[in-house]
Amino acid sequence: MNIIKKIFYLFFPLICGSLIGVLISNFMDYSSLVKPPIAPPGYIFPIAWSIIYLLLGLSFLLYKSKNNSPTLDKVYYLSLAINLLWSIFFFIFKWYLFTCIWTIILLLSVIYLLKLFYYQNRISFYLNLPYLIWLTFATYLTFSIYFLN
Repeated sequence: MNIIKKIFYLFFPLICGSLIGVLISNFMDYSSLVKPPIAPPGYIFPIAWSIIYLLLGLSFLLYKSKNNSPTLDKVYYLSLAINLLWSIFFFIFKWYLFTCIWTIILLLSVIYLLKLFYYQNRISFYLNLPYLIWLTFATYLTFSIYFLN
């Protein structure tokens, strides 16, 4: 695998997440929302997502260095697209109920991705466990914000 592909696999999720962050930055109203008791402060999200996107990219790089499954590749990119669209639906369009449903779809896609990683590359599976944990928490936040606002 050449160096360009390695760099692409490693940084693609982080670059996409950063671009979405720039796109939604003028629409962010997290501080004005009524939030549940254990909602983190807004500055935590870019830190958490940066780490998660780097782990996601690293896991895909490690998987691609030894394996190639068209199904896993499709699920990986589809789940990343679902993830990125969530921010647009939530912050730009303010579709809070829709994002509750979208979050469940995202969670299911990541669970399926983890299942595929488990059989293709165990390290990639383990690198994505923080993603699953964060998404579970994000699901709680999304539903809570919908019900409280």
